[in-house]
Amino acid sequence: MKCNLITVVAVIFCLIKLNAQSDGQDNLGAWYMYFGTNKVSESWSIHTEAQFRFFETASNFNQLLLRTGANYHISEKAIATFGYAYINTDGTFEDVEGEENSKEHRIFQQFILKNQQGKFAFEHRYRIEQRFIDSQNGSDTEHRGRYRLQVTYPLGEKWFLNAYDEVFINFQNDLFGQNRLYGAVGYKIEKDFQIQLGFLKNHFQNAQFDRLQLGVFFNTDLRKKTDPKS
Repeated sequence: MKCNLITVVAVIFCLIKLNAQSDGQDNLGAWYMYFGTNKVSESWSIHTEAQFRFFETASNFNQLLLRTGANYHISEKAIATFGYAYINTDGTFEDVEGEENSKEHRIFQQFILKNQQGKFAFEHRYRIEQRFIDSQNGSDTEHRGRYRLQVTYPLGEKWFLNAYDEVFINFQNDLFGQNRLYGAVGYKIEKDFQIQLGFLKNHFQNAQFDRLQLGVFFNTDLRKKTDPKS
């Protein structure tokens, strides 16, 4: 009887341990990202974005995110955005066909405020999202708000440090959605072209994931240039 009890406890412990590891929390994943702000007039620009997210650094696909939007530049320190995103998600760490896959169409409204304190550049980003999700369990509509505080500090003309914390608040079900804490070192290749290599701590209610991030930021000016000879 005692031997059987020990066996049952050992089996339960192994199952709990196996389930805890099967969601990828013990693996270092990676997000590879592109961001662009494409100026089309003095007050308007187009946001372009693509993210490729993996449960592991170079394999085990997790999520594809494509996002675009129209930015209205109220001033150099204030930007309002209306946009759309498409998200394709494989929610399973292990390759389980037909499980936890979803596609999402998302509409968002965003407002950015910037300010400077000495060498520190602060950016406050407020975003509201309407999410239309299709999965094996059917279709669902969800709403949430996001707030991100970002700080950038120059290390010279080319190098800089960047950090942010972003909280996600659900407008239905559980209030807390997730929190993202990020730190990175960046390099300005050109005035409008930079890269960042960083580390993200992505915390959910019942899970926590560590992610490397490689971001490319490329801004363009699509306005017609005036020929000084004309």
